[in-house]
Amino acid sequence: MIKEAAYYEKLPGGRVACLLCPSGCKLTEGKVGICKCRFNRAGTLVTDNYGELVSIAIDPIEKKPLYHFHPTAEILSTGPNGCNLACVHCQNWTISQRKTRTTYVSPENLVEEALRRDSIGVAFTYTEPMIWYEYLMDVAPLLHQADLKMVMITNGYINAEPLADLLEHVDAANIDLKGIRKKFYLRMCKGRIEPVLENIKTIVRAGIHVELTNLIIPGKNDSDADLTDLVEFVASISDRIPLHFSAYHPDYKLDIPATPAETMLRAREIARKKLKYVFLGNIALKGCSDSVCPECGNLLIRRSGFFTSVDGVSDGACSKCGYQTGIVQ
Repeated sequence: MIKEAAYYEKLPGGRVACLLCPSGCKLTEGKVGICKCRFNRAGTLVTDNYGELVSIAIDPIEKKPLYHFHPTAEILSTGPNGCNLACVHCQNWTISQRKTRTTYVSPENLVEEALRRDSIGVAFTYTEPMIWYEYLMDVAPLLHQADLKMVMITNGYINAEPLADLLEHVDAANIDLKGIRKKFYLRMCKGRIEPVLENIKTIVRAGIHVELTNLIIPGKNDSDADLTDLVEFVASISDRIPLHFSAYHPDYKLDIPATPAETMLRAREIARKKLKYVFLGNIALKGCSDSVCPECGNLLIRRSGFFTSVDGVSDGACSKCGYQTGIVQ
């Protein structure tokens, strides 16, 4: 469905400037932005992705991954076609980096589907939901009217003003911090790191439940210095932010070998010096996805694949020592 886009400026000569994300696309008649869904139609910026779903499914919330937000819950998950970054290692490139088939679902029908599936809410995920901005802003109030949660799984690449408007509605977010170096973002993702770092701070300050994911790519962002600096950044905001290290596998334009277990364990060791909750994903390593009380070592949440058992936490506190874990139940 085509709809006039939010956050843009009309320029002389029939051009338009998109103001939604830091890419700052300036488009002449008929040209499309990096997100592949916003284009100039007769001097007006329009989007052709409103309500167009590339996928929809019920997922365990842990799959997002969100480990400390309503553990064991199921959530309706959906997303648009496209992305405002162009990562050469994209693991979902068939739906984020090229046009593919979609199905229209109105905001009202999406909320009805979440209720019908007995979901705790809707997770906007799979690709980059920020490029779905107009749809998100229409769905959001309907979700909360129905007492459902709004969850964002995002690269965090959005400008400050539209982010501020959106955050009024968001309950939880997992933000993909792809690396900690400017060159990594420029070369590997075709974007800038500075807005992502600032947006992470903004979302945490807004009181939203935040978890972070970092995909570790051998030879690209896996040095001790890279990992240490990334962890230092996270810890400077809060040492209670759950950090998920995810193992890379060859995909899209990158064919270097998959991340070895030794690298994942080294990243975990580095991170646990500064952070209370560190998890390893996309790789089977026993105990590395469990939540443990930072105060007394009590097993809070046991995980095996997507099987989750809440064993040692009640009303957000450790059942053994009473430590306030930050887990939202």
